[in-house]
Amino acid sequence: MKRFNNLLLPILAAIGFLVMSSVYVVDEREKALRLWFGEVTAVIVDPGLNFKVPFLHEVVKYEDRILPLDVQPDEFTPLDDRRLVVDGFALWRIQDPVQFRRAVGSGGQRSATQKLDGIMNDGMRSVLGRVTSNEILSTDRTALMAEIRDAVREQATVLGVEIVDVRIKRADLPEQNLEATFGRMRAEREREAADEIARGNEAAQRVRASADRTVVETTSVAQKEADIIRGQADGKRNAIFAEAFGRDPEFFAFYRSLTAYEKSLNGDNATMIISPNSEFFDYLNSDSLNE
Repeated sequence: MKRFNNLLLPILAAIGFLVMSSVYVVDEREKALRLWFGEVTAVIVDPGLNFKVPFLHEVVKYEDRILPLDVQPDEFTPLDDRRLVVDGFALWRIQDPVQFRRAVGSGGQRSATQKLDGIMNDGMRSVLGRVTSNEILSTDRTALMAEIRDAVREQATVLGVEIVDVRIKRADLPEQNLEATFGRMRAEREREAADEIARGNEAAQRVRASADRTVVETTSVAQKEADIIRGQADGKRNAIFAEAFGRDPEFFAFYRSLTAYEKSLNGDNATMIISPNSEFFDYLNSDSLNE
């Protein structure tokens, strides 16, 4: 009995191991293939518990969800020969697991990603080579991305894969062309700035010339009016002097002598060398003043 119990435990363990090895679970997010010596014998798309022959059947599981594909940035030459670096990505899913297995073998999704990267590159190169760089750099690239998606979708069917969507994340000039482009942009802005400065200097020169002309004209008019007023005043003064001289010549002569004395004796140099008997001192030597 004891010997029987010693044999029963390994037998039960072996049976349990065989049972565990003969069942497998397919998740609702997965698809599975059951292989018999590498040949597909069943495709399992419904989630749940399934059975297989231990050690003889191989079960391969694939994602049934939509998967991302980040395409490596690459240079493309549009229709106008303006090279651009385009960075894109795609969304894909395994549509036919049997075809997928035959196309990628045991490499699975990693091998499929590498193949899809090449297909995406070829499709983008084919489509982007027929359009201009302005269309690629445009903010509205919906039609362009749909065309790339259709081109890539057709090629991806050989892998048993469905391309759900294709997007262009970024489109820029190559690094070696950026500095030259920025240099041209700087030169253009500097040229525009120089033109604006030149136009500003020209306008300032016109304003200054107009202001100088206005100053000259205003000064000339004012000088003319001042000369006229001064001439009129001198004429009135002379008329008054003439009238005064006509009424009393002696007083007019006396007034003129006093004016001469004031101008001569109030200057910076008050020293005069002149004969005392000169007519200049007639009114100073007159008897009327001495009295």
